[in-house]
Amino acid sequence: MKHSPHLARLIDALRALPGVGPKSAQRMAFHLLQEGRPGARALAEALDAALQSVARCRRCRMLTEGELCAICAAPQRDAALLCAVESPADVVAIESSGSYRGRYFVLMGHLSPLDGIGPEQLGVRELEAILEQGGVRELILATNSTVEGEATAHFLSELAVRRGIRASRIAHGVPVGGELEYVDGGTLAHALAGRQSVS
Repeated sequence: MKHSPHLARLIDALRALPGVGPKSAQRMAFHLLQEGRPGARALAEALDAALQSVARCRRCRMLTEGELCAICAAPQRDAALLCAVESPADVVAIESSGSYRGRYFVLMGHLSPLDGIGPEQLGVRELEAILEQGGVRELILATNSTVEGEATAHFLSELAVRRGIRASRIAHGVPVGGELEYVDGGTLAHALAGRQSVS
């Protein structure tokens, strides 16, 4: 069945969301137009307001409404520690752990030459400027444990080492509370390769 132009446009727009296929997008569109019109208006207004007021932090590239995000503006954060992550969601995940008190640099992706994503798209010039200002003692590489994430971490570690800055990689392995029989082989391989002495 062919949808009306506005409905088809709404369905296509919803498909831009991660993990949303044609059926899910159609179901969402029907819900918003059938029963969820007040919610749909609120969603449209919130999205419009966010598009107009949310931009990237001038220092770390995190999404914020000010010139600096709350983390970069906080004087109590340890400026000697800089954690490079792939996305704003990664910052939220690390912050929710409550165990990191340094600053961040958000790459907004990872190196992927096949997709046309190189160092320029990841803001590497801005990162180099931060590293060259001095003050950063350690660059923590918290990119995803994928081929692209590993390649990005390797590339960034070379930038740090060339400037005499320690580069470290977050550990990958068995989750806390996890049972070995349920952990996949790749995760176990990382855990074994990154083992530490206990004595």
